[in-house]
Amino acid sequence: MPLSEHEQRMLEQMERALYAEDPKFASALEGNGLRTYTRRRVYQAVAGFLVGIALLMAGMVAQLIWVSVVGFLVMLGCAVLAVTGWRKAPKPGETPKSHTGRRPARRKRTVMERIEDRWQRRRDEQGH
Repeated sequence: MPLSEHEQRMLEQMERALYAEDPKFASALEGNGLRTYTRRRVYQAVAGFLVGIALLMAGMVAQLIWVSVVGFLVMLGCAVLAVTGWRKAPKPGETPKSHTGRRPARRKRTVMERIEDRWQRRRDEQGH
């Protein structure tokens, strides 16, 4: 549901007040923080993957199967985190919600939004 004109004006006033009061904090909230966090998570996952390889090799050398299995599981978990984190990270200059696929990104509607839409359609059909 889009914001009314009054709500949009109030939001713009709040944003201007935030920039006037604390421009450093306001610029930190613009979206680069999400990209930095996501990239950092990917790099941590890569480091974890390397630790998993070390555990796998150490388990093989020490002939301790359980250490090798733990190393493999660490590698697997970190690989999944790295791949999913890399896909979700926005590209430089891109807003976090943009989508580069063939179709535009569609936001999933909540149950309440669907119920409200149905209610509104029924009211419209009845002429209220």
